[in-house]
Amino acid sequence: MIDSYKENFDKEIDRLKDELTKIRTGRATPALLQNIIVEAYEARTPLPQLANISAPEPRTLVVQPWDKSVTKEIEKAIASSDLGASVKNDGEILRITLPLLTEENRQKLVKLVGEKMEQARIAMRIVRDKVKDEIKEQENAKELTEDDKYRLIEELDLKIKEYNKKIEEIGKAKEEEIMTI
Repeated sequence: MIDSYKENFDKEIDRLKDELTKIRTGRATPALLQNIIVEAYEARTPLPQLANISAPEPRTLVVQPWDKSVTKEIEKAIASSDLGASVKNDGEILRITLPLLTEENRQKLVKLVGEKMEQARIAMRIVRDKVKDEIKEQENAKELTEDDKYRLIEELDLKIKEYNKKIEEIGKAKEEEIMTI
């Protein structure tokens, strides 16, 4: 029964990882531009579908549009994002230079990581409560004995501890990445 909810727990871990990739660290990564939407071809298109993104240097990203006619639109989308980066357009490629993170900004980002971790923990608790309710319903319907109920709840608590530990590890790794200069 608990294994049937494993997918929900894994989705929450994946969601946390995805949310944390959007948070900027001191290092430039292509994931920073993953969610930028570009107004091109009369549609809103994710940047990775329009260009190749690479990180040749720690604070620099290079965007190579596959179609040079959308370079201006890509430049506009990146400039209007909340990255605070400077964009240089040489006609063929875009060079994005990220500013250095100040200590204050790093602290804000660490706080944001903590908030994302707490959101993941809350989501885990919600799933856990659903599983507990299901276990109690099965006991009330005489499908489970009281011993089975307690065994399943104990098993569930161990699973939750395991997933909370994963959340903690993922968050701590991101915090270290942010604080590394």
